[in-house]
Order: sequence, then C-alpha cells, then structure tokens
Amino acid sequence: MGQRIVIAGASMGGLRAAERLRASGFMGEIVAVGDETHMPYNRPPLSKEALASEVTHEAVAFRLRPAVADVTWRLGVRIASADLAAGAVRLADGAELAYDGLVIATGMRPRRLPTPGPALGRHVVRTLEDARALRGELGPDARVLVIGAGFIGCEVAATARLLGADVTVVAPEAVPMRRPLGDDLGAALQRRHERQGIRFLLGRTVAVFLGEDRVTGAELSDGTRLDADVVVEAVGSASNTDWLDGNGLDLSDGVLCDNALRVEGRPGVVAVGDVARFPNPRYDGVARRVEHWSIPTDTAKRAAVTLMTDLGLSGHDPAPFTPLPTFWSDQYDLRIQSFGAPALGGDDIRVLEGDLDGEVVVGYHRDGALVGVVMIGLPSAVARYRAELMRGPAAA
Repeated sequence: MGQRIVIAGASMGGLRAAERLRASGFMGEIVAVGDETHMPYNRPPLSKEALASEVTHEAVAFRLRPAVADVTWRLGVRIASADLAAGAVRLADGAELAYDGLVIATGMRPRRLPTPGPALGRHVVRTLEDARALRGELGPDARVLVIGAGFIGCEVAATARLLGADVTVVAPEAVPMRRPLGDDLGAALQRRHERQGIRFLLGRTVAVFLGEDRVTGAELSDGTRLDADVVVEAVGSASNTDWLDGNGLDLSDGVLCDNALRVEGRPGVVAVGDVARFPNPRYDGVARRVEHWSIPTDTAKRAAVTLMTDLGLSGHDPAPFTPLPTFWSDQYDLRIQSFGAPALGGDDIRVLEGDLDGEVVVGYHRDGALVGVVMIGLPSAVARYRAELMRGPAAA
C-alpha cells in the first residue's frame, strides 16, 4: 500500500503543506482534517475589509490548485488525540487514521477573558462564523468596547468606527501595539485612531461585565463604568495542542521543533504555521512561535522537505531554515507593513525615514544590527529594506 500523510489542520498552513508535499513529489494519500466546515480560507481580512461588509466564504477562500485536487478533506471534525508512537490520530467522531507522516497545523484559538458577567454580546474574531456574528451587531448606533490594543483589537476598532459605531478600547498597556512596535510608534498610531474618534482607556483592565442576560457594559479596574452593546475580546491566542497531550512533547508554547520543523527529533512528524516553535539562526537561534502571515507558507515549504526525507523519498539536505517574517495591518487608510523581527530590537528603535505622524520607516536594532522594520506608506522603500534585512544578522 502507498504511504499516507495526515495533516492536522485545514487552514492556510495545512493547505500550503499539502501543496508543497505534492510539489515535492509525494504521490501517496494526503488526508487533511479540520474542525471547521469550510475549505481553507484567508483569516486576516476577517478583522478588516471582510468585517466591513457581508462576510462570505467565497470572498476569503483560497483557490485550490490542481495539484491538491485529490487531497481528502475531513471537515467539521476535530482531532481528539494522537498516539505518535503508534503513528495514528483519533478523530472526535471515533474514526482512527494511521499515518506514515504527520503535519501538525492546528494553529491557534482566541483567548477568552475569565471576567465574570454575561456571555451574550461578547465576541472574538478568529473564524468566519466569528466575523459574521460580530458583523451582524455593528452599525452606526452600536456602542463597541474592544478589550485589547494589539493589531486585531485596533483593526476591529478601526473597522467598527468606519461603520459609524462609538468605539472605546481598553487595555493594560500604556500604548496600543506596544510589544511589536514600541512606545513611540504605538503612541503615534494611537493619535491617528483618536483623530478618527476612538477613545482609549489604557493601563486598565475589565473587572466585571455588566448586564443580566446580555452584556450592557463593563466596570474597569479603576472603577470607571462604560456602557456597551458589543464587546470584542482581542486579548491574544492559545495554541491548539490539547490533542497532543500524553506524547511527551514540550507544548508549553505551541509545539517545540528543530530548525527543520521536525517535532522534537521525531522522524515523520513536523509542525507548520503559528503553532510551530522553532529556532531561527537569522536571529539568536532561540525557539519561538511566529504569528505572521508569511509563516504558514514558509514553514510548509521547509516541513515538506523534512517529511519527504524522513519518509525516504528525498535525500536533499537544505541549508538552515532562516525565514524573514512578514506581516501587514490595515487600519483606516493606513497600510502598516513589517519585515523581520521588530520585537527583538526593542532597546534600540530609530526613525530611519519620514516622521511618526506621517509616512515613516522605523528600524529595530539588536547589537547595532537591523533586525526589523515597520513601515507606514513609502512603498518605494519596501524592496530596499527587505533586501537589507535578508542580508543582515544571518550573515553576521
């Protein structure tokens, strides 16, 4: 019988893994398992343009390439457990799938606040259903409370404001998007949001949600009371790794992998996307998860090579895996782009071009070397800074 690869996860990472396995010459059976009922789709628009209008699967779905036409998609069922020693996964419906190779691509899920109070009217944004439910409650008369001032929180706040809602953002940080951007750029972006009419209450948390059957507001840690019809919890994410419990893996933050995306030295098991925690020699070689848009594609390419080698289908020994993380964020008419690892250069942040309240390039340095840039506007500078980062710390 031919070999079988099971892909645990049917989102972007799982799709890219299937594509790369076929492109690498794998001719056996590929089975992709996902707990959503939809074929793979693009998630970033869910907090931006897709939230601003009617959200349809067709609008965000990935186009399936002919090479993966024969992939078996088991949708609407989650993987309940795995036995890596036996080479099998068990689905929630009781089915068991044996495998020769396993791709872990189960991604993340949004964290929920343990704050007491009613649940109705409180939203997260991760899936198509999440976006549809939230979109149905946004409008000119809505009072929207966004908890969290990271990228998702600020994108949702901007979209809700463009729809005419009254929007307040509450977060414990001193400035929005502080961890990835730093104080100065975060504060500059806060000023842009405030000019659009968004109110920020920072350095505070929610003590309790108000209301009986449905949320009607919140009381903050400093005693402030806010009225709200809609609450969006944008307070980070947690790895979907519960199904891997009992296999002796380090699941403290995603799935620990080596630089080849092999899971803790176990041949035939790889991880891709934002659930994979791997070392990147381009920086300091410390194993980290990366939740940037480019990572599912980059990790799928490398993991496919590893899996083909482990299955005895390729003898290729590639160079070390040194991806350059890339992401963007659309807020109003702003396109914020990032290349590299700005969070690693938090002690040495400089404006390289422009100014913080206009078009700007901000550089993030570590030990004197540029490790990341964040750009607002200045599209002609993108290629130059990306090339500089590609030449940077990895060659040092």
